[in-house]
Amino acid sequence: MEPINKVKSVLTPLNRKNVDTDQIISKEFLKRIERTGFGEFVFYHWRFDANGNKIEDFVLNQSKYDGSKILLAHDNFGCGSSREHAPWAILDYGFTVVIAPSFADIFHNNCFKNGILPIVLPVEIIETLLATAENQTIEADISLENQTIKAVGQSYHFEIDPYYKKMLINGWDEISLTFQYEEQIAAFEAKKSLTV
Repeated sequence: MEPINKVKSVLTPLNRKNVDTDQIISKEFLKRIERTGFGEFVFYHWRFDANGNKIEDFVLNQSKYDGSKILLAHDNFGCGSSREHAPWAILDYGFTVVIAPSFADIFHNNCFKNGILPIVLPVEIIETLLATAENQTIEADISLENQTIKAVGQSYHFEIDPYYKKMLINGWDEISLTFQYEEQIAAFEAKKSLTV
C-alpha cells in the first residue's frame, strides 16, 4: 500500500445518503480477480446511461473534479454487502480519502485494509462542506499525522484509531505489519522447535 500522511486536493461532493457497495461497484463488474481495474466502473450506473453515454450532471463526469483524491459523502456510506471490491474501485479511481458523517462498519474497516483514509466528521460540518463544494470548487488540506482537515478557512479535527493511523502513515497492510515482527516470530518458532 502507498503511505498516506498529507493529502491536498479538490473535494468531490457526492451529496447522497446510504450509498451502498452495489452503487459503488455494481455486481456485473466483479469478475476480475485482481484488485485493480475497477476504477473505471465506480458509480457506473450514476455516471453512464443505459447506452453507455456520460450523464453530464453527475459529479464524477465534471472536469473540475478530475484528479481529485478526496470524496466527500453523506451518512452511512458503504452500506449493503461486504464486498471488498468497493474500496478497491474507489482507490483505483484515484480517491485516497473518503469523508462522511458515518460509514458502514465493514466498508470502514476495508478502507483501512486497502489504503484509504475514511474520515468521520459531524453531519453539520459535512453538510456545510457539501453545500459549499457543490457551488464552487474547494480544496482541502489533510494531515493524518495531525488529524486535521483545513478547508474554506476552517480547521477540523478528526479521530482515528492509533493502530490504523500507524498502518496508513507507513503504508502497511496486515501482512506488512506481521513482517515488522519477523525476528520475534522466528525466535518463537526456533524456541518452539526445540521443545517438540
